[in-house]
Amino acid sequence: MLDFSVTFIITIINIAVLFFILRAILFKPVTKFMAERAKKIQDSIEQAEKDKVQAKTMLAQYEEHLNAAESEAKAIIQTAREHAKQEAEKIIAESRVSADAALASARKQIEAERRTAMSVFRKEAATLVVAASGRLVGREIKNEDSQHYADMLIEEISPDDGGTASLSQAGKG
Repeated sequence: MLDFSVTFIITIINIAVLFFILRAILFKPVTKFMAERAKKIQDSIEQAEKDKVQAKTMLAQYEEHLNAAESEAKAIIQTAREHAKQEAEKIIAESRVSADAALASARKQIEAERRTAMSVFRKEAATLVVAASGRLVGREIKNEDSQHYADMLIEEISPDDGGTASLSQAGKG
């Protein structure tokens, strides 16, 4: 059956000694290495989770800042549009005032030129009427008389309506 000889006992002792030596030299460092490796992996996983949470937090903050920046940009654009609209209205109002002033000035100038032209026309018309009257009468009217008749005619033509009615009445009479 089983034979337990000395060789068997020495082999068992060799195996036991080898086991303890290998355990001391190899098994403990490998176990220690594996434990450290597992700890590093666990630490890396925990760090990755922390980084992931931090990244989500930073993303939320970034999105919040982005939304705030968009809101601020919209507010700035709205303010700029309102300011531009007010500036445009101001420029238009100033242009209207300037145009009204220019129009009023032009009307005054036209009225002054019309009065000057009417004055010249009246004097020339009076001179022509006096000359025509002198020819109709058949004699030459003296210079003092012609000046007197011209002044009378200018006074008759000078009413507010510009003298056109008086001139036509003077031509009939």
